[in-house]
Amino acid sequence: MQQFPIQLGHGPLTPEQTAHLNQVFATLSPAQAGWLGGYLTAAISGGSVEALPVGMPAGVAVATVPAPSLTILVGSETGNAEGVASETKQAAEAKGLEAKVVLMDDYKPATLKSEQFMLVICSTHGEGDPPMNAEDFHEFVHGKKAPKLENLKYSVLSLGDTSYEQYCQTGKDFDAQFEKLGGTRIADRVDCDVDYEDAATAWIESATAAMKEAIGEAAPAAAVVGIAPILGGIAAPVPASQYDKKNPFMSEILENINLNGRGSNKETRHVELDLEASGLVYQPGDALAIYPTNCPETVQLLIETAKIDSDAKVDGTSLGDLLGHTYEFTILTRPMVEKYNAIKPNKKLTTLLNEKNRKKFSEYIYGRDVIDLITDYPIEGLSPDQLIGILRKLPARLYSIASSLAAHPDEVHLTVGVTKYEAHGRQRKGVCSTYLSERTEIGTKVPVYVDGNKNFKLPTDPSSPIIMIGPGTGIAPFRAFVEERAETGATGKNWLFFGDQHTHTDFLYQAEWQNHLKSGSLTRLDLAFSRDQKHKVYVQNRIEESSKELYDWIEDGAVIYVCGDADYMAPDVNQALINALKTHGGLSDEDAAAKLKSMAKDKRYQRDVY
Repeated sequence: MQQFPIQLGHGPLTPEQTAHLNQVFATLSPAQAGWLGGYLTAAISGGSVEALPVGMPAGVAVATVPAPSLTILVGSETGNAEGVASETKQAAEAKGLEAKVVLMDDYKPATLKSEQFMLVICSTHGEGDPPMNAEDFHEFVHGKKAPKLENLKYSVLSLGDTSYEQYCQTGKDFDAQFEKLGGTRIADRVDCDVDYEDAATAWIESATAAMKEAIGEAAPAAAVVGIAPILGGIAAPVPASQYDKKNPFMSEILENINLNGRGSNKETRHVELDLEASGLVYQPGDALAIYPTNCPETVQLLIETAKIDSDAKVDGTSLGDLLGHTYEFTILTRPMVEKYNAIKPNKKLTTLLNEKNRKKFSEYIYGRDVIDLITDYPIEGLSPDQLIGILRKLPARLYSIASSLAAHPDEVHLTVGVTKYEAHGRQRKGVCSTYLSERTEIGTKVPVYVDGNKNFKLPTDPSSPIIMIGPGTGIAPFRAFVEERAETGATGKNWLFFGDQHTHTDFLYQAEWQNHLKSGSLTRLDLAFSRDQKHKVYVQNRIEESSKELYDWIEDGAVIYVCGDADYMAPDVNQALINALKTHGGLSDEDAAAKLKSMAKDKRYQRDVY
């Protein structure tokens, strides 16, 4: 629905009503939007509006029909789990079940003891941590206040990434704890890798079918009791683009330049891509996914290391093409190593895979890839089929969008840090970043799709002040934020914290920020260039130096955004914000942390960290 938000000044709505409605519209699926149109129509026309099933044409009012109830509980960091939850709800309703989707930070833990039917869909953040909106509920179900769940029938879908050692850990936690509390698992938990669609679809079907059987026969279909004209002013659902994860759009590269100056230790590419005729739309805060290819030289090195004939084929396709375009081998995951060891068990590798040696195993796979695995634990006579059999599909890489569609119609811009490093005696390359920097040029077409992020969005109230904290390539979404607010005439103040190594070589988009300052679309810019002086200075240091002003902005309703490194920057920034709340709000450590967590729940503290 957000493709056509209500514009300020259009129609009889006040600015506040417009902002609130746009906030709701941004969360609606086409089916939900149609339902809402029908509901309002029936209400105005005097029809019965207690129940209006999804799929009923707008303007049709129906009678109330009792239906079984299913709760779909969601823990999500970027919105993927919410998307799966929406599909699950539709599948459940198609089976005649009444279903509701509830985010974990909106769920009242006290109601858990009365739940009878629940599907849990949850991602895992980083190394086994629950996503931010699931932290409190995760703590509750593992705490002393968790209720007995003898009456609960449940199933869990976990979203994760096998490149992390604690793969899908949060979903595993919920699954095990619900069983420990007495719940009955009616469909096996499914753990999904980054390419999750097929596995999720299969789980949705099995889990909703099991729920239908457990709940019993669905209530009879609702009866139509009146038809009213379609309500004017409600936008009809807009057809989605035909291009998505399974059918990416071949987008032409329009621009690809290095943003860093001569002598920089970094290479950061500004990449502009064409979206004309794609039907793809995005909002600031969303990501663009790109399907890369593997480096040909690295593909050849893998084939040589495995001692496989370079002309070998698998199911009629050359091994080189499969490794170049279809499979990932530049990382190591536990499933990969387990499959490899199963081909011909190695005593040392078997010991390394033992659960007691998890720390040693994590240390081993860090910075290594399949070439290292074959080098360290060679298998004589490894076949092409066996090699392909241990690999996972090459996933798309996600990049925060660095442009506003309003400012750049039919285009999408990215800020890409090129990754190159040496590890274990060999030069390594980031798959997608070097694909863009070394193996494409202007005019090259690359497969892309838009990956929405519902949890990293500008405030719906254009007068709200915002504070953006994004060192390095974390600056990307904030370029989009400022462009969007400038284009839409938002009146809220905008404060940006940016940092990198050196002013002269690493000040990304310097001229643009200076122009935004002159025009007033950027209110304040605080910079932290770590290596321009003896003592390193980072964005968290600038936050501490300006903590009083920052606290005042928070008290004035500011929304805080953080984008970038999850391991060091994000925790340090989080602590700097807590310190500001303590110092100037007179709060204890515990209360300051609680206030920041409350701000996160209210969408006033949003993070996109990786």
